[in-house]
Amino acid sequence: MAEIIGVRFKTAGKVYYFSPAGLDIKMGDDVIVETARGVECGEVVLAKREVKDEELAAPLKPVIRIANERDYKIIEQNKKKESDAFKICEEKIAAHRLKMNLIDVECTYDNNKLLFYFTAENRVDFRELVKDLAAVFRTRIELRQIGVRDEAKMLGGLGICGQPFCCSTFLGEFQPVSIKMAKEQGLSLNPTKISGTCGRLMCCLKYEQESYEELLRTTPKVGAIVKTPEGRGVVEEVNLLTGKLRVKNDETEAVNTFDKKDVHVIKDAVIKLDREEIKALKGLEDK
Repeated sequence: MAEIIGVRFKTAGKVYYFSPAGLDIKMGDDVIVETARGVECGEVVLAKREVKDEELAAPLKPVIRIANERDYKIIEQNKKKESDAFKICEEKIAAHRLKMNLIDVECTYDNNKLLFYFTAENRVDFRELVKDLAAVFRTRIELRQIGVRDEAKMLGGLGICGQPFCCSTFLGEFQPVSIKMAKEQGLSLNPTKISGTCGRLMCCLKYEQESYEELLRTTPKVGAIVKTPEGRGVVEEVNLLTGKLRVKNDETEAVNTFDKKDVHVIKDAVIKLDREEIKALKGLEDK
């Protein structure tokens, strides 16, 4: 077993494990640690605990120290540098006439690197831009092209539910979301109904998917052939949450509503996306 703490470097960012190195570290403390990007300051979001050695992807690095007043002053200076760097980079992008949108700038705690995050529709040749930025800031420069989901996570905002974006408040990592989920949940496949502000499928489709999968295992699907108290028929409509089925009788062609427990499945159907649906909505799944 190894003793660890969990540290997060951004709001709703990924949690990384470090060794507390015998320090009296509490939840909510800011700590200085060494990462792959250099020395960083992060917030402790997981208090001391023990995990099995095999659960660790790499050897634990120790916490250097709990952040002090000097560290906080450096962080404030870095924030000002980030603000200045953002303005200068935008000017350089305009000067080079590059088709890219600058989203955010990060300065590592040790001032060893400046990271510029941007979006663009196509690949961008930013080699000359990097040279200009390196000449101005005299430090390592890194430009990273990000997707629209990452852009939404960084900028934040309100979703159609009226709440702050899940990705910018508590989702540490994006979960895979598919058109098939929307289909299985009986949602309208209108892009404006199932996509978020980022223009991709809403992350919240994932939250209830397990429950819907369980319901689908016990509920006849649209197109299923079933035997009802009034005879054999075909399921025309399903309400998964209530368990109610609308069934068209084979003989009378009358449509009646039954509870799923009162229906026997002769041959179940399969939920499928047709080619036109896939073609029209495929872009919603992209990152």
